[in-house]
Order: sequence, then C-alpha cells, then structure tokens
Amino acid sequence: MTEVDWTRLTGPEIRAVAARGNALAVLPVGSLEQHGPHLPVITDTRTAWEIAIRAARLAAPDMPVLVLPGMWTGMSEHHLPFGGTITLNFAEFRGVLSGVARSLRALGFARLLLVNGHGGNIDPLSVAARELAVEYGLPIVSCTPWNVAAEAVAGILEQQKGPAHACEAETSVMLAMTPDTVRTDKLEEAVQQAPAAITGRPGYSRFWSFSERAPITGTIGDPRAGTAEKGERLLNAMAAALAQGMADPILWRTPDPVWTPGRGQGPTAGSALD
Repeated sequence: MTEVDWTRLTGPEIRAVAARGNALAVLPVGSLEQHGPHLPVITDTRTAWEIAIRAARLAAPDMPVLVLPGMWTGMSEHHLPFGGTITLNFAEFRGVLSGVARSLRALGFARLLLVNGHGGNIDPLSVAARELAVEYGLPIVSCTPWNVAAEAVAGILEQQKGPAHACEAETSVMLAMTPDTVRTDKLEEAVQQAPAAITGRPGYSRFWSFSERAPITGTIGDPRAGTAEKGERLLNAMAAALAQGMADPILWRTPDPVWTPGRGQGPTAGSALD
C-alpha cells in the first residue's frame, strides 16, 4: 500500500511525491473542544484525520497525495464555558492556513484540500480557502465530509439525519476509531439537558455560546444510539465521497487571478489561466 501519511515519510520521500506533478496535500482541520461528558476533546480533529487518510488511500493509485498531521485547534470559542477548549480567532486561524499553503507551494505541491471536522470552522475555512487560493495561485478546496456525504450519512444514522454534537454520529465514529476514549458510562448523563436550548431564528446569524445551544451537558443529539458498526460505515462513506472530490478536475481548476492589474479588461468566460 502506498504510504499517504506525511508524518511517516522523510524529507526526500516527500520531495519525491511533490515532484511527480499535480501532487495533492491534504490538511485535516479540527478543533480541541468539549464533546460532552463522554467523548474526548480531540474528536473533531481525530475524525477529520481518519477520513482524510482513508480517502487518500483510495485515491493514491491514481495521484500523488499526502495527508498532513491534523490541525488540532480551530474556531471553538462557543465551547469555552464547558472547559477543555483551546480556540483561535479568525486572524490566527487564517494565518496558520496561510503558512501551510505558502510552505506547500514552496515544496512543489500543486493542490491543497482542507478536510474539516468541526462545524465552527465551516464559514472561516470557506473564506480563507477562497482568499488564499487567489493570493497564492494555488487550487485550495475546503469541505466538511459530513456534508459532502450527507445522503449516505443520513441512511446510516437512526436517530438523526446528520451530525449534531457529541451525538449518535460522533459517538459512532469514535467507537470505531478509539473505543477506549469513549466514556460509555456517561452516555445517560450526556442526554440530561435542562434548561431547554435556545434555537435562534431561521435566516439570522449571530454569536451563540454552546451554553445557550446545549445547556448543562454540551451535547446535541443522543449518543446512546452510537455503535462502532455505524462508525465504520460512516467513516468509509465519507472517505469514498472525499476520494471522488480529490479526483474531480472541475474542483481543481487553476484559480482565476482576479486581483491581477488589468484583470477587469481580460476575458470573462471561465478561468483566465485555463
């Protein structure tokens, strides 16, 4: 099996991968945040890394691809009241991503895929990816596997249609990956939610602390329905969907250099570099 884990290779071996042309680097982006009384704080990072590794193994026969170590902290300030959470603000978050992208370009990698494992990262990742792609002239794509494989995920879960937080879905994948980190004796405690959560108003955006979204336990959803068997199915479904994205040529078109002087006088159809 082709090695896809960046951390297991030497510098010359990584250099050789980049030299093959159109090489893809994959950065799992997670968080270090509370996941109720039953799941470890590394859940989002560990899940993003596992899906990325599985997907890269599927894609490796057809392309040079390596998975970087998971970025273990993201934007999780809404979880701070529950303890165990380390978070960045947007400027810091974007700064780390910028450093990674610039390094990869210097190393000769042609593409960067940001594989997200945390809901709070979705919006900032989207903004950072589109800005950095143009800034560095490097195809950079961000995605959240739970959303990419939404239909498959919904067909596997029994109590919910998609991921919530420390729920059936996340408990299942952790039971599949690292069952020793799941406090199964705390599952009942995790669903004892009071007072009622504040749900907000559809169509409006503002800052909500998780002490408002999931008072007392920090859990949304019912983790008691989680199983290792579901977790394996979820991980494999998301990995398969991600591998398809890795191979999609439309996703990896060269970004249009919109900030180039005079770009507004150039062609308007498609990418100026295609």
